[in-house]
Amino acid sequence: MSRRSAPSEATAQETSGKCRGMTPLAMDFQAFLRDSKGASEYTQRNYAQALGEFEQWYQEQRGQPPDWPRLSGDDFRIYLRYLGRQNLSRSAINVRFSALRTFFRFLLRRGVVERSPITRLALPKAPKRLPKFITLEQLQGLLQAPLKELAKKQKEARKPVEAAPYLRDVAILETIYSCGLRISELCGLTAQDLDWGEHMVRVRGKGKKERLIPIGGPALEAIERYWQALGRRPTGNSPVFYSERRPMYPRQVQLRLKHYLAAAGLDPALTPHALRHSYATHLLDAGADLRGVQELLGHAHLASTQVYTHLTTERLKRVYEKAHPRAKEKP
Repeated sequence: MSRRSAPSEATAQETSGKCRGMTPLAMDFQAFLRDSKGASEYTQRNYAQALGEFEQWYQEQRGQPPDWPRLSGDDFRIYLRYLGRQNLSRSAINVRFSALRTFFRFLLRRGVVERSPITRLALPKAPKRLPKFITLEQLQGLLQAPLKELAKKQKEARKPVEAAPYLRDVAILETIYSCGLRISELCGLTAQDLDWGEHMVRVRGKGKKERLIPIGGPALEAIERYWQALGRRPTGNSPVFYSERRPMYPRQVQLRLKHYLAAAGLDPALTPHALRHSYATHLLDAGADLRGVQELLGHAHLASTQVYTHLTTERLKRVYEKAHPRAKEKP
């Protein structure tokens, strides 16, 4: 059986269908995520699919919708075994149970349940993976890829080639790396978020939390060139980046990056988050303070930032083992 994907790959149509079939409590939970918790559209979509899948499974097994206050740990142990038989990856299973845990915390706050039946449920542990990042040299090749493609098309074309989409892609890559943005944060940038004089940008992160972070001159220059090619200068709440006349959306950014990664001879499986990882890794390599990087990334907990110290430690160990004359001497 082929490996199934995590809920994040669900289409909007699939998610919408599952939402319509949800119980009232699950629908209230979705409204809570959207309106009170300020969850990203990806979290809303993933959690909607996860709850929808559980409710569908329960309906098929019991012949009725789940009565959430009456569910026990055994119900979820059976569901966990069912998921294991579907050849799901450990991360996909964990995503589904993360949604269920968050849902039960919501029910606890509302007084619908007295305890969560999955608090002590043991889930398969996913192997620890270090974040993937690219080197400064690889980054230069990636940033040049859109301009090289534009030059090639201009050379081959018999009529003028619109430069704005390629300049936009350069500006997007520069901005993600310059600010260490999540893809949702990038797509949510508006013209009024940019402080050109102070070289700062206001970012709306997870949970509607805002932070002010520096943005480099090359990124601002790339945005300026893109706007000039666009033929208009966005103001106010207008998006910084456009697809035709609509705001750029995350999937489009992912596909454009995949295209340029391949053109630059890099792994096309890398995601926009790899540029965020590169941002953090390069800052720490240059001696940045871990707490400062935490604030720049918008991490709520220092532990989320500390994973990047493993990257820099491994790099230093490789340098030491390669360069020190007695690094490999045995005691």
